[in-house]
Amino acid sequence: MNTKPIDAIANALLYEGYMLYPYRPSSVKNRQRFNFGVLYPKRYSEETGSDPYSLQTEVLVEGVRTTALEVRVRFLKLVDRVMQRQAQKPMENVTGPTESFEHVPQPGFDPTARASWQEAIECDVAVPAALVGALEAAPLQWTFAFPRKEESESLRDADGRSAETIVRKQEALYGTVEVGATRVTDELFKVRVRVNNTTPFQDAPRENPTGQSTSQSSRDHALMRSLVSAHVRFGAKDGCFVSLLEPPGSLTELAASCENVGAWPVLVGAPGEHDTMLASPIILYDYPQIAPESPGDLFDGTEIDEILALRIMTMTDDEKREMRNSDARARKILERTESLPIEHLRKLHGTLREMRPELHPSGLREETP
Repeated sequence: MNTKPIDAIANALLYEGYMLYPYRPSSVKNRQRFNFGVLYPKRYSEETGSDPYSLQTEVLVEGVRTTALEVRVRFLKLVDRVMQRQAQKPMENVTGPTESFEHVPQPGFDPTARASWQEAIECDVAVPAALVGALEAAPLQWTFAFPRKEESESLRDADGRSAETIVRKQEALYGTVEVGATRVTDELFKVRVRVNNTTPFQDAPRENPTGQSTSQSSRDHALMRSLVSAHVRFGAKDGCFVSLLEPPGSLTELAASCENVGAWPVLVGAPGEHDTMLASPIILYDYPQIAPESPGDLFDGTEIDEILALRIMTMTDDEKREMRNSDARARKILERTESLPIEHLRKLHGTLREMRPELHPSGLREETP
């Protein structure tokens, strides 16, 4: 699969909504994160009746039985970062004083301290390449699993004593990718991919020390066991994909019959290429691109970089400290924005993309932007 042209687009989708301006945990909108492409555990989905546990995408492939199909599923897996601060009064026992720690609640309103937070790691599930003829005869079901993990990191003060401990926890995650193909003609196949979250799920504990509402606490509990920002990448060898947005006239009805639930596939790569598709929870056009003037990710691919950059520059020192201490990715946004030269900001203000022919009222063609 040719992934280089689509990496920027895929990453923008992966982190869409990860953390929004003003990039601080104390911001109300950053307490309800990860709204795009979330596949929750099936039991939680059935309890809510509205939150999906699976996505399905169908595409058309022009080729023969020996055309090879590659499928990759990418998503974020959440990490619960718990901050534990040195307690004011160390506990005593028979052997003398020992260090003790107390939980730093989420979100943290102290801009000088790191707060408990939900981080994320990238996950990539590669389904073995298969011939569409074989998928027609017997659909492929590929299972994947990510184990539960817990890691601790001790932060020490200037005197070398433990001041804070960061505990990062990941819950186990299980899922399946189902791939099948249906022959339409000798040289045309409809390929279907379905991604399911099969992670076991139990309700959140009744204790709720964070002060969150029960529904929010339950959602956060489910998110730790969810596929977040899930999207699918297709690649074809010795075959090509058909655009579902602008199919050839003879395939219009067939393209309209493709059932896509929770994801929409578009052609990606250089304009005119047909060997790679990306199915995302956000509807895109064929051959989407990130503006070359964009200095980096802002976790919101639909926003205007200039507006976000200027707003970050107007933040107070306390707000910047909170942003810097909340998350490594947010800290990079702040550092990158503060170091932007004025020439780069000017480029964000407006760019002439291309000249296109337009018919003048006189009947002559003139070049206009």
